[in-house]
Amino acid sequence: MAKADITQAEGDLYLENITKAFGDFTAVNDLSLQVPQGSFFALLGPSGCGKTTTLRMVAGLEEPTAGRIRIGDADITYAKPYNRPVNTVFQNYALFPHMDIFENVAFGLKRRGVKDVKQQVDDALELIQLSQVAKRKPTQLSGGQQQRVALARAIVNRPSVLLLDEPLGALDLKLRRQMQLELKRIQTEVGLTFIHVTHDQEEAMTMADTVAVMNEGVIEQMGPPTELYESPRTAFVANFLGQSNLFPAKVAELSGEDVILEDSDGRFVMPRSRVSDRVNTTSGTEVLVGVRPEKISIQRLQEAAPPPADGNFVDGTVTSTSFLGVSTQYEVTTKGGDAISVFAQNLDVHNLVPPGVDVRLSWLPIHGFVLSGRDDINAGVESDI
Repeated sequence: MAKADITQAEGDLYLENITKAFGDFTAVNDLSLQVPQGSFFALLGPSGCGKTTTLRMVAGLEEPTAGRIRIGDADITYAKPYNRPVNTVFQNYALFPHMDIFENVAFGLKRRGVKDVKQQVDDALELIQLSQVAKRKPTQLSGGQQQRVALARAIVNRPSVLLLDEPLGALDLKLRRQMQLELKRIQTEVGLTFIHVTHDQEEAMTMADTVAVMNEGVIEQMGPPTELYESPRTAFVANFLGQSNLFPAKVAELSGEDVILEDSDGRFVMPRSRVSDRVNTTSGTEVLVGVRPEKISIQRLQEAAPPPADGNFVDGTVTSTSFLGVSTQYEVTTKGGDAISVFAQNLDVHNLVPPGVDVRLSWLPIHGFVLSGRDDINAGVESDI
């Protein structure tokens, strides 16, 4: 494709062996991925993982140290930002305070020399459901409305790729959740490729078709949100995407399609399909057994039924009980000394288990997963401090 045609480039977005170094620090390390045209893609990770640097390279605000970026067949690696079929929506919205909403949305079109902008701007404002505020100034709008105007201003240019850099970060929790659904609706209606950078796991899982979890400049795992949540490949993904109970164990033996594991609390059965491809299943191999808190059933030990033949269980003592409305969170210390969190749906709030009570925790083998024992058991755990 000729250089002059880059602004019209369409197709999947490809990042091929992209590296970005700042002196001795490598922010992005040999990263490769493909974002299908028309999809909602999320780059998820903690601060400093390289996700924003990756976004800035796609936008043309940073040049890669190595590698190539293209849209379809068009190489945009070193193209100037204004020559790329790419627009960015930032967290601070960057609206022009002296212009009304109509003029803000029309700005990019007029800059490109488009003469009759009214229909395109009206359509964009209707898409974000803000036609009624076209003559207001940005300061007269709420944060959520300003965010939608910033989105309309980017969409009206019909870029091949729309980059969203923590766009909901300045909103309060309730409005942020409303805007998550709104953003997904808009992306579905316009059919543009959205690439959304966020550190908020709920935001990524709510909106994205595909999530790439980044850590220290590389992608730890990429796939549909359900796949990453149900089948994490590393301890970092298991801990960062939601909450996981991880405890060390060893491979005892193989039995048909099952792997038998053991630790200080006993033996556990896991289907081989629930074992990460990074795990060696030979006898004696150290592993991490994982299970999500909401997958675990909790019963008072004196009322517990006999252990199911096809299930896993541990016995322990409740150390804390926290009523959360929809569910109750229990912290349980097992007989073997492991700490396990349980989220129990509040079907009967009059039968909550208080601290000090002995309990049995059980879960189905297909609800667990097995990770490499070489992983840091606390990788990806976010500190509140």
